[in-house]
Amino acid sequence: MPEPQNTLRGKTPVHLWVIGTFALIWNLIGAIDYVLTQIQNENYMSAFTPEQLDFFFGIPFWAVATWAIGVWGGVVGSVFLLLRNKHAVWIFVISLIAMLLTSFQNYFLSNGLEVVGDVFSLIFTAIIFIVALCLCFYSKSMLQNGVLK
Repeated sequence: MPEPQNTLRGKTPVHLWVIGTFALIWNLIGAIDYVLTQIQNENYMSAFTPEQLDFFFGIPFWAVATWAIGVWGGVVGSVFLLLRNKHAVWIFVISLIAMLLTSFQNYFLSNGLEVVGDVFSLIFTAIIFIVALCLCFYSKSMLQNGVLK
């Protein structure tokens, strides 16, 4: 009698391609935001108030570094997920931790809550956290099921 779970062990489920592709696109959008903010792209930054621009350009170096780790970690983790590489799990975890550190700086150690703390920004930050957390759990599940190697 075949084992129901183990018969699929190691095969790539369709949902991995769907979730991995979504994750890559989602994280690339974050990477684009990071790059356009860091190079101070005039067209992109024109959507923000002078107070918000001062805030963005005044983020301390360590928080810019954790922002970069969070964003690029999400991109690399997504690529590793699509490549079925087991390191996707830890890369997603590191990315999540970096995102939490960046958010802590932006909302608690500075005046970011006052400057960019509108309802939309707070909800969007929560969505980013939820997606990052889900990618951690999803990649761990794929590792435990033998899909990631």
